[in-house]
Amino acid sequence: MSAIAGIWDRSKQQSPEQWTAYGQQMMDSMSKYPKDRSAIWQDGHVWLGCHDQWITPESEGQQVPYDDALRRLTITGDVILDNREELMSRLGLQHEHDMPDLHVLLRAYEQWGEQMADKLNGDFAFMIWDDARQQLFGARDWSGNRTLYYAEQQGAFLFASTMEALLHTGIVGRTLSTPWMAEFLTTVAMEESTDIQATVYEQIKQLPPAHAIVLNESHVRMYQYGNLLPDAPLHLRSDGEYEEAFRELFARVVRAKVRTRHGVAATLSGGLDSGSVVSYAAPILSAQNKPIHTYSFVPIPGFKDWTSSRIMANERPYIEETVKHVRRVNDVHDHYMDFADRSPLSEVEHWLGLMEMPYKYFENSFWIRGIFERAQQNGAGVLLTGARGNFTISWGPAIEYYAVMLKKFRWLRLYQELKLYSRNAGIRRKKIIQQISETAFPGLSRSAPDLGRPDALKWINPELAQRTGMVERVRQAELDLIGSDTMSDMEVRHSKFANLAVANKDGAVTSKISMGYGVWERDPTNDPRIIKFCLSLPFDQYVQNGMDRALIRRATAGNLPDKIRLNQKVRGLQPADWVLRMRPQWGAFTSEIRDLCQDSAVAEWVNTDNIMHALHEVGESPDAEAAFNPATRLLMRSLIIGRFIRGLA
Repeated sequence: MSAIAGIWDRSKQQSPEQWTAYGQQMMDSMSKYPKDRSAIWQDGHVWLGCHDQWITPESEGQQVPYDDALRRLTITGDVILDNREELMSRLGLQHEHDMPDLHVLLRAYEQWGEQMADKLNGDFAFMIWDDARQQLFGARDWSGNRTLYYAEQQGAFLFASTMEALLHTGIVGRTLSTPWMAEFLTTVAMEESTDIQATVYEQIKQLPPAHAIVLNESHVRMYQYGNLLPDAPLHLRSDGEYEEAFRELFARVVRAKVRTRHGVAATLSGGLDSGSVVSYAAPILSAQNKPIHTYSFVPIPGFKDWTSSRIMANERPYIEETVKHVRRVNDVHDHYMDFADRSPLSEVEHWLGLMEMPYKYFENSFWIRGIFERAQQNGAGVLLTGARGNFTISWGPAIEYYAVMLKKFRWLRLYQELKLYSRNAGIRRKKIIQQISETAFPGLSRSAPDLGRPDALKWINPELAQRTGMVERVRQAELDLIGSDTMSDMEVRHSKFANLAVANKDGAVTSKISMGYGVWERDPTNDPRIIKFCLSLPFDQYVQNGMDRALIRRATAGNLPDKIRLNQKVRGLQPADWVLRMRPQWGAFTSEIRDLCQDSAVAEWVNTDNIMHALHEVGESPDAEAAFNPATRLLMRSLIIGRFIRGLA
């Protein structure tokens, strides 16, 4: 979570003193972040800086930027290496136990040069000045968990952990990127833009996840050094061997994620993902004489659960079962927080400042920030999560697997599975058979296609959509979807890890909130080793004996209570109470929406007619059930982007 910055005046058009002043402006803009030490390094027309946060035991007391005069290499970076021991062994450094990760990176660069990046595992963004070659080399981690922005101005290359640092110099403009904004306003999913180098600002780019960059005096070269897809399927001899392989790898990954000189905390829901992370971390931390703090969101008092019987808005009873079970191996300090004084509306200004751009994921914003605040207060250096578990460790869609069995004529086995799944999930077999048939043969059940105006175009200004080609692009996407079968769960899963636009969005949140609170968010379920392992397994490891998510259910036997481990009847939902939280301010909220729709600067980007229609649909006193009404979500997202645009004035 260190905040880094740097400048290389490749053209040498200005004096080093001028670039020093620009560099200091970048450092000043990032001085708000927690830090253990701040330092700069300069040699002629090269300037590097860092507000350093010492998270790992080895980082304590380190000097960043670090200048290795013997090797003529200087590095600034924001780095935690998760395969540190493996790297040090390969580099002959296995006895250098106290060597900081940044020093290991320099030795890796010395050994492998530009081929080093794909050998690294962890969260990192760094830049190395190679004086002998007169070049800069840098890289960003596989999942983009550390940000690295850059701009080229006045013959110089500037980079930083934040966009505001670049803007603060005064030589990088704040003009919005029209293509980025157009995509943001038409992309139904959470990601911002398919252009993985673009940002909200026209003059600022970002180094994409899993990419490296090389600059010398004459050119800039950027390349993808790897991906998260497995090299080949994994074939083992038995279910037991798959389970054992998973347990060994997951324990190793969790051990790497809890490496900190501070305390360790974790988010904890009533489900499998965060529960698995906490249950594996507990014995590891016990051996280090460290307790674990867990933070769980619960609805505000008076909330009446309006969701279905298969959804649980208040997961506290299940969370308490996990805590009770894990306490057998370690001390757990469990915290249940409703953040009753907060709502998505109360968080907008903070999140706009934190993210430096508009955002869509507002529903959970208030409790995510609240948990980081509490973790910081409790002295945590690491906050564990299981955010990507649905696509890795706990993946396993039963209906799709049974559809595959149906099409492959494995009917006897399918009949046996249906009996078990119906009992475990509490769903009538007739309904399951219907779902399987629709999944196996979607063409037979597809309703007549709606070729009218796609929902993706509801938010964007119609003229902007036409001018930027978004109308044709969205319509073509709709036609492609109608003309072919929809993506399978397997395809969706692979696309999540192949799509670097998703990594950009997720990584930016992880990086900026970690940097903002000095607490490093670490997700074992999103580790490249776990991703590749899980994607390499055969489908039947994830669905078997009437169990969906079968691998993690088997692999946590003894780690989690059966009430959690074998639960297939209810799932948690957070937060179902966000509209209820906003109701006391609903009048002010709707008034601001109306005001924004009268602002020409805002109307330049959004469809104010549709926003006003949504305002009328939702009304002045919505029920809690409006939380998942698309019109309500449109209103909240419109307020966020409206405030962002007004903030640029």
